[in-house]
Amino acid sequence: MQTDPHGSSHCQNLKGTGLNNRVRIGWNMIFRRFALPLTIFIILLTPAAPVAAQSETTGPDEPYGGLPLCLPDAYLADPQDCLPLGPSQVLTDQVKSGIPYPQLPMQVTKPSASLNELELRYARIAIPNEEQAYLYGSLESAVAGENPLRYISGGLLRYVAYTSQVDVGGGHYVQLQSGEWMRASPGVTYSTFQGLLFLETPKTSFGWIVEDTQPQTAADFQAPFSGDTLTRETLVQIYDVQRVGEVDWYMVGLNEWVQRRYIRQFEISTTPPKGMTGNRWIEINLYEQTMGVYDNGQLVFATLIASGLDPFFTQPGLFQIYEKKPVETMTGAFEADKSDYYYLEDVPWTMYFDQARALHGAYWRAWFGYPQSHGCVNLSIGDSRWLYDWANVGDWVYVWDPSGQTPTDPSKYTEGGA
Repeated sequence: MQTDPHGSSHCQNLKGTGLNNRVRIGWNMIFRRFALPLTIFIILLTPAAPVAAQSETTGPDEPYGGLPLCLPDAYLADPQDCLPLGPSQVLTDQVKSGIPYPQLPMQVTKPSASLNELELRYARIAIPNEEQAYLYGSLESAVAGENPLRYISGGLLRYVAYTSQVDVGGGHYVQLQSGEWMRASPGVTYSTFQGLLFLETPKTSFGWIVEDTQPQTAADFQAPFSGDTLTRETLVQIYDVQRVGEVDWYMVGLNEWVQRRYIRQFEISTTPPKGMTGNRWIEINLYEQTMGVYDNGQLVFATLIASGLDPFFTQPGLFQIYEKKPVETMTGAFEADKSDYYYLEDVPWTMYFDQARALHGAYWRAWFGYPQSHGCVNLSIGDSRWLYDWANVGDWVYVWDPSGQTPTDPSKYTEGGA
């Protein structure tokens, strides 16, 4: 065996080298396994120095960011231990604006859609208003225009109820319940709008959109639009009303304002009108064009109406229903030249309360929320049927105009009409 100058054998050197290598490899493996966790552990134990630079670079209007953000909620008082920013700021602004949080939907239902159904069919007399509309004893006579039995005077609004229809030579002919025939346009499409039923009186005001509109972000004609579109007959909650110049603005959501021309507000009043007995009444608001039904001091139904158009106002006052009729033919005219003559066959669900003024269904109305009648209170078919079933002869009808624009002098009123 050879030896080196130091007297060690080659075998001993090889054994020593192998042992040293194994030791180094072992330490490397230990280091790799524990170095990263140890580093993290040391960092966690090291106290963090205050970040003074943040307060130095924070803008004058930006709050100090040392506190965590609050959980999303409305904070009307300073929470002290968190920052009410982000979603919390939005919710807080919402509550300060009068919109409750959480914002719950109104607890309302609609009457059955089956109340819109009518057994009768209606046709419009489509000839020029000034012309008489003739009725005949047979279809052949009606087509030939010979031997009329009678006529309906010329007028602005003329509808008949019919039982059958025949088209001849491009013309529409209908047979009336009397058996007579005449030319008319059948298939009248009436409004199916329906009001709301309440289990309890709502705590917030509400209303309906009466014309498609886009809310604005403030009660200002120059304010930008919110980006939403509200369509006609949409139900909205109303949280605030502001008058700007001569225009009322209604807040229907956070940063959403609608002008008076696009909305009708239902004004809740559970106090019985002065002078009535009992605790059951119908209230007509001429300014807002709404009707409310109260029973035992609670609002049970609310809807839109169409009342008398100037100068044929619906008369303000306290009245009682004196007659109910499931159908009623209404005719009349008030202008000296009879240009406003109307002939309306089988008006459904009629309840008279002030001379010839009545609550009734209006199959000729396309929409509600505007004065349009000769003094009667027009309702959709479904609403008139619901009211007819609810009301009794003797029930009170209170008509008023909070704006004071409707005349109150009884001498200014005729007996009224449809």
